[in-house]
Amino acid sequence: MTPIHLGISTCPNDTFTFHAILERRIDLRGLTFRVELLDVEELNRRLFAGDFDVAKASFHAALHLAGDLGVLPVGSALGFGVGPLLLAATAGSHPGTSHRPDGGSGQARVFCPGEHTTATLLYKLFHPDQGVIQQVVFSDIMPALETGAADFGVCIHEGRFTWREHGLALVEDLGEVWERETATPLPLGGILARSRLPQDTISTVTDVLTDSLAYAVSHREDTVSTMRRYAQELTDEVMFKHVDLYVNEWTADLGDTGRAALAMLSRQAARVGLLPAGTPPLRVF
Repeated sequence: MTPIHLGISTCPNDTFTFHAILERRIDLRGLTFRVELLDVEELNRRLFAGDFDVAKASFHAALHLAGDLGVLPVGSALGFGVGPLLLAATAGSHPGTSHRPDGGSGQARVFCPGEHTTATLLYKLFHPDQGVIQQVVFSDIMPALETGAADFGVCIHEGRFTWREHGLALVEDLGEVWERETATPLPLGGILARSRLPQDTISTVTDVLTDSLAYAVSHREDTVSTMRRYAQELTDEVMFKHVDLYVNEWTADLGDTGRAALAMLSRQAARVGLLPAGTPPLRVF
């Protein structure tokens, strides 16, 4: 048995995709998985620290880790209409103004869901030097807007579906800006594997993940218990909205379009100085 230290996020799209692995509904092809489920920015940090053989990561983080890891062709989250939302506590406000929307002193306070999330990359890409950025856990952003602890927040995951219920205002869909600027789907995150792993192990992990995704698509209701275990505050309806948005044809296979989107993300990040000079290109296995 080949042991694999696996890290995935607690988001419904990941627990849906990995359900058959977690619950051993499929043949694991001689692999054994030691699995940790964490917030995506914690996964990013752990990958930078050298943890995990295979793990979900933001593609922003993946660009920085390209020397040590590559992307599996299955399991990614990218597409059109999937981007993070820039939300505000006050309608009609914008982080580019020189004052805080609540009349307070200093620059606007902008909460982002992690330094190496693709959401933060997009905010810096399209709103350079606008507001004071603070990194927090993604689930803390909308509550901070509601209490006035933040003026603006870059919201991901289920926030795309629930922000109206919190009485918040939409400033901008950062994914739509990306689509207008690049004409490519937005690459949010993917499954990374250590390049030092034997190629046959990487191929087997890819095959098992492909089987797991196929099982989930064919047995949607069977995945509910796993998704709910890690997203207890979400209704089944919201969980499946999440799955239907982030699990698509490019989750099954990045293909040429997905690879082109990753190359575009790398170019855009390098253009605004968010990647060190000489960073190698991101490899797709």
